[in-house]
Amino acid sequence: MGVLPFNDLLQAHGYNTLQSVDGADTVELARKHHPDLVVMDIQLPKVSGLDRTKELKADADLKDIPVLAVTAFALDGGIERILDAGCEDAIGKPISVPLFLETVEKHLL
Repeated sequence: MGVLPFNDLLQAHGYNTLQSVDGADTVELARKHHPDLVVMDIQLPKVSGLDRTKELKADADLKDIPVLAVTAFALDGGIERILDAGCEDAIGKPISVPLFLETVEKHLL
């Protein structure tokens, strides 16, 4: 599941979304719109989702925005690296839609 299906899934369930197709403008979008949650695909086409998460968490104005990582690397220490980068939670691919939506909602309460 790439970036667009997550966006479409969230919109279909009533969430307002913004998206960065390749992750290059993630921090800029967060500064401009200050979202309630960032869903970060760890395997972005041009940049590392972990690096983008670290940039978000290093910014005093953005550090409190929860980051939910979506990754194919849920095993072999992947989750530990994701949490160490500053993500509040992680979901492995392929995702379970109900679990994904439940996790999103958990971080928006």
